[in-house]
Amino acid sequence: MTTFPALVLTEEEGKVRPSIRHLTDADLPAGDLTVRIEHSTLNYKDGMILNGLGRLVKSYPHIPGVDFAGTVEASDSPAFRPGDAVIVSGWRVGELYWGGYAGKARIRAEWAVPLPPGLTTRRAMAIGTAGLTAMLAVMALEEHGLGPDTDGEVLVTGAAGGVGSIAVLLLAKLGYRVAAATGRASQHDYLRGLGATTLIDRAEIATAPERPLLSERWAGAIDSVGGGTLAHILASLRSRAAVAACGNVAGVAFPGNVLPFLLRGISLLGIDSVSCPTPRRIRAWTRLAETLPLDRLDALTTEARLTDLPDLAAAILKGEVRGRVVIDPHR
Repeated sequence: MTTFPALVLTEEEGKVRPSIRHLTDADLPAGDLTVRIEHSTLNYKDGMILNGLGRLVKSYPHIPGVDFAGTVEASDSPAFRPGDAVIVSGWRVGELYWGGYAGKARIRAEWAVPLPPGLTTRRAMAIGTAGLTAMLAVMALEEHGLGPDTDGEVLVTGAAGGVGSIAVLLLAKLGYRVAAATGRASQHDYLRGLGATTLIDRAEIATAPERPLLSERWAGAIDSVGGGTLAHILASLRSRAAVAACGNVAGVAFPGNVLPFLLRGISLLGIDSVSCPTPRRIRAWTRLAETLPLDRLDALTTEARLTDLPDLAAAILKGEVRGRVVIDPHR
């Protein structure tokens, strides 16, 4: 029986420890789809899991990696046949269930979506859960009435991170004027290269304002920070605008108030890529394949190996990872 590499987490005396092991198909959990993983990626949540933060993993040993793309090797589902290329993300893969930091995975078929035309597995993982989340946020803002002809800029927070980078790239490609918020002046050229028209110092919007309402400023926003930043955005959105909120790296506390909702008709749109319904998930992946400038996506992407992940996981928690990191588990 052939073996494949896997990054396996164990827990010893409350400390999570990663190691590279070689497993066989017999080690995989039950499921109706066996996938040969060709690429996975690194997300902020992966960084938390590899460092044992947030109690996201309930049992060990565990294989992390919240998304992956590859080829079906065996299927007990009528929806997929051997040889089909698929993307797997969400549904607590890499948290409650073994994930993408391995050469193979066995999953429930309903967790997979077909790889859209025009994407390779590498490019799909350069997009990854972060890009899916960004697209879902854009779709939610569009459904709320935002369009490229809307007067004003769309704010993107955490703009140099995974969700933020692709959100800026998507919005610019779709014709929006984009204001990108970052705490690092060294990222300004990078964000202008993605299409940002304005650069905002993160400190300017990092705390809840003292006044319940500020001057109307943004035509919409995609926020992956939360906390005081979200409160500041809500207080400074234009009337009847919306913010698509998809992250809580600054914490889940909300130090805001109800006046933006009552007096300006502001909407708060929650974005959850974990349990997103399959038809909407397929639509988002299809739009990503059709919309993203893939050559620019390639320029944002670096490759890594399973052995690189512990260091990369620490770096992403510190905000030191720019763009997208794709992992080939067979390298």
